[in-house]
Amino acid sequence: MSLTLQRIPAFSLSLFCRCSSKFQHRLCNRMMSKKMRVSDALACKETGSNVTIQGWVRSVRPQKDNLFLHLNDGSSLQPVQVVASSQLNTRDLTFGCAVDITGTLEKSPSKRQNVELQAQSIKVVGECNPLDFPFKIKERHPLEYIRQFPHLRCRTNAFSSMLRIRSEATAAIQSFFRDHGYVQIHTPVITSNDCEGAGELFQVEPTGDKKDSDDPHFFSVPAYLTVSGQLHLEVMAGAFSAVYTFGPTFRAENSQSRRHLAEFYMVEAEIAFTESLDDLMKVMEDLFKAATEHVLSNCTEDVELFHKYVAPGHREQVDLMLNRKFNVISYTEAIDILKSSSQNFTFSPEWGCDLQTEHEKFLVKHCGNTPVFIVNYPYELKPFYARDNQDQPRHTAAAVDLLVPGVGELCGGSLREERLQLLTQRLSQAGLEDTYTWYLQLREFGSVPHGGFGMGFERYLQCILGLNNIKDAIPFARFSHSCQL
Repeated sequence: MSLTLQRIPAFSLSLFCRCSSKFQHRLCNRMMSKKMRVSDALACKETGSNVTIQGWVRSVRPQKDNLFLHLNDGSSLQPVQVVASSQLNTRDLTFGCAVDITGTLEKSPSKRQNVELQAQSIKVVGECNPLDFPFKIKERHPLEYIRQFPHLRCRTNAFSSMLRIRSEATAAIQSFFRDHGYVQIHTPVITSNDCEGAGELFQVEPTGDKKDSDDPHFFSVPAYLTVSGQLHLEVMAGAFSAVYTFGPTFRAENSQSRRHLAEFYMVEAEIAFTESLDDLMKVMEDLFKAATEHVLSNCTEDVELFHKYVAPGHREQVDLMLNRKFNVISYTEAIDILKSSSQNFTFSPEWGCDLQTEHEKFLVKHCGNTPVFIVNYPYELKPFYARDNQDQPRHTAAAVDLLVPGVGELCGGSLREERLQLLTQRLSQAGLEDTYTWYLQLREFGSVPHGGFGMGFERYLQCILGLNNIKDAIPFARFSHSCQL
């Protein structure tokens, strides 16, 4: 159409637009209109422009002479109000339907928004039966209810707000690492490594007949969905002083609890030429605060929805975390605090045992409901790559966890064992020396002291929004006995 119009003289186009045909009038309006997002329309200060907005109807209010609609396209929490003649109302113009509306932006008499769309044409692109639609107009559905509809819950205010926040938080994290000179590495999703050593892996094999009956494995070795990109980042830390990755990770943990997912996203970083946990803790704290401040500044209305309706009063908790320096205590001090408390724990705290969620939350509360780093864990609790502190009588590793209010563990990291002899000994004791020959070679050729950490992205969102269930922090939740889409 645009190519054809370029060949039409100006007076002919003018005559065409003045034609009395209603169809041609609407077509002319569409050709002269500018497509605009709802967020841009709401921020527009110039009125009188002809625009087309496409989206979904959030409310319909017909009157005798006029028709009022609220239209949203996912670009903002707030919809734009559409005012139209009642003659444009049709039976299929209902709550939830998809529409294409052309009209002029005019100053709104309402104090709630600056502009409104005076509609000249309304086209229903996709019908929606409001009786069958599981979400009802003007009803605030709890997160537990909308979780039943993973294919539709993005159409609710709460979940669409979470997705916009998630998108903005992703951009903030990427910007943080870019601004601090980190190189992003796309680590593989399929790997032969079990970085965590917990054995909670999804094995990867092709379906159908095996092409090579002599080799039972597609990759010639057992292959798994990654549980961490750390070991691959360590490879890259032999050539780059600071690297990071941000992608999906998988744990075959047979749990349907509100804390666990089978697929989730991890932010992981590795830093070369560092011999101090203080360096890692500084990056973790700076990352948390920078990303959170960015989200609060750029998603004000979306965050407010959660802090007002999902977790009332949580904004004060977030501000507290941003304004205070994170606490640091040793694992040994943490055990002493737990043992001296009057609280009855389900799991008795003893030195050498892993901290449970109940312990983590108690320690955060004990430290004034602000984030706390726990450092120097028992050596036997940590994987082979954690640096040996070589201390006595209690043998510890240079490892650190960051605990935050409402969630517990958010980040976990350590200095890596760069000393070849000690690393070889640890792998040999675990029977993994042959498996990790390549990892040992990293220590033979220009190795440097280094360390890194990982942060669970969904747990981070839980922390800043006050979400009780991790399944509400990811677009499509994957967990034991549930993979609907």
